[in-house]
Amino acid sequence: MSASLDSTVTPPSASDVPAATSSAVTLGGAPLSPADVVAVARGGARVIVAPETLARVAASRTLVEGLADDPDPHYGISTGFGALATTFIAPERRVQLQASLIRSHAAGTGPEVEREVVRALMLLRLQTLATGHTGVRPVVVETYAGMLNAGITPIIREYGSLGCSGDLAPLSHVALAAMGEGRVRNADGDEVEAADALAAASLAPLVLREKEGLALINGTDGMLGMLLLALHDISLLLDTADVAAAMSVESQLGTDAVFAADLQALRPQVGQAVSAANLRAVLAGSPIVASHRDPAVCTRVQDAYSLRCSPQVHGAARDTADHARIIATRELAAAVDNPVITDDGRVESNGNFHGAPVAYVLDFLAIAVADVASISERRTDRALDPARSNGLPPFLAHEVGVDSGFMIAQYAAAGIVSELKRLAVPASVDSIPSSAMQEDHVSMGWAAARKLRRAVDGLSRVLAIEVLTAARALDLRTPLQPGAATGAVRDLVRTVAGGPGPDRFLSPEMEAVTMLVASGAVARAAFPTTSFPTTAFQPSAVQPTTKE
Repeated sequence: MSASLDSTVTPPSASDVPAATSSAVTLGGAPLSPADVVAVARGGARVIVAPETLARVAASRTLVEGLADDPDPHYGISTGFGALATTFIAPERRVQLQASLIRSHAAGTGPEVEREVVRALMLLRLQTLATGHTGVRPVVVETYAGMLNAGITPIIREYGSLGCSGDLAPLSHVALAAMGEGRVRNADGDEVEAADALAAASLAPLVLREKEGLALINGTDGMLGMLLLALHDISLLLDTADVAAAMSVESQLGTDAVFAADLQALRPQVGQAVSAANLRAVLAGSPIVASHRDPAVCTRVQDAYSLRCSPQVHGAARDTADHARIIATRELAAAVDNPVITDDGRVESNGNFHGAPVAYVLDFLAIAVADVASISERRTDRALDPARSNGLPPFLAHEVGVDSGFMIAQYAAAGIVSELKRLAVPASVDSIPSSAMQEDHVSMGWAAARKLRRAVDGLSRVLAIEVLTAARALDLRTPLQPGAATGAVRDLVRTVAGGPGPDRFLSPEMEAVTMLVASGAVARAAFPTTSFPTTAFQPSAVQPTTKE
């Protein structure tokens, strides 16, 4: 959700909501939108390549083929790669050169990368190929589009990319599959030979020619795809964090006065204003809040930071996400390759494949995610401590001394937050030289993206624990009733988790509420008139994608 400084709450813009699963995304003159990427990667939308796009690709290919016949060497066209860039390759060996490049660079190891990440990086590489700045043949563009539309997902391994010269290893695994080699998962999730999957989709394996191997692997597509997916999910989770904070403020008899628009305007931070407006909206009309508004009833001067400063922390995360979105949007408009075909027909080496711009914001987001989870866990802990919860029973237990209540749920949140703090350590400040010191400074952007995915999963769980805890605390305030928005969330939680009572098996309820958070159901219950993305992430999405 978004709001101006006058506290008006407005729904997300259309660009924030991914297209429906049945829609199609067209590659043409305009760059892809973040919603397009989510729709194809997660929603299964089809990809259409406009005829004028193929014409543009064919025109740049003509230039490359002319240079291929030139006796003077041209990097990536008639030479080796990286540290071997000065080695001239005879025309009869260039098909082997391209195939060898892909086979040698498809050197990932570890668990499988998730299907949505693979589809995102395939689409983003396809977009760059379609710009006409890479010099590939139209058939390469058509093959990548065909693989996406057939649901062919090359198996990519967790480790292998340093985030410079592009996500070389992950993109090479995709190119290898397009050549009909290696293993993929088909639309049903079955692991099969790439050649068999291509044949089933009536796609011929690619035989790569000059320049095409480089064009398929020199890109920031993996880290950018994960950034876009993370931004999509973080937007939803930040709205949910505001809802969770409001439930905690209400159930712990906190005040909403500190969220007043005029107080927030004294510090004109945009994200802070959005979160404060959300808190005001969720707490509006709450009988519980009204019950202690009279100074004669409540003698506390001010609430603890974790309650009072929620808009400041959540808002800072929103502003960080907005900055990351700017970087991601610029990257979506980029044509990253090396060498690149310029508009005036030059073939030029460049350093645009360096992942630093994307890596930095991936790390920034990991910091913000960790802090939002941290303040959420502190609000949960307050609800369980009778010295700070303003009248709630210890650990919200049914029979104090016999029951432990939500004691260990808070332990789980604390354990996750501890891990999120470790995941917030930047990956982009590290660099390990490679390629005989030719690639002597790398971004580690892929690693930054991988840890952010795990962090997003952790945040969803910490928020779920807060929502579950606050819902129980609201029930324990009976006969006082929560506000309409918080009451709706409490009622939603009760569809998957029981109310106050003796101790029971808590883990399934925590998992169920986590799914409500991740699906956007919690945010929708609090803001029923707002349109939220329908293509939500699945918790534990960092695990390998295998067929059940």
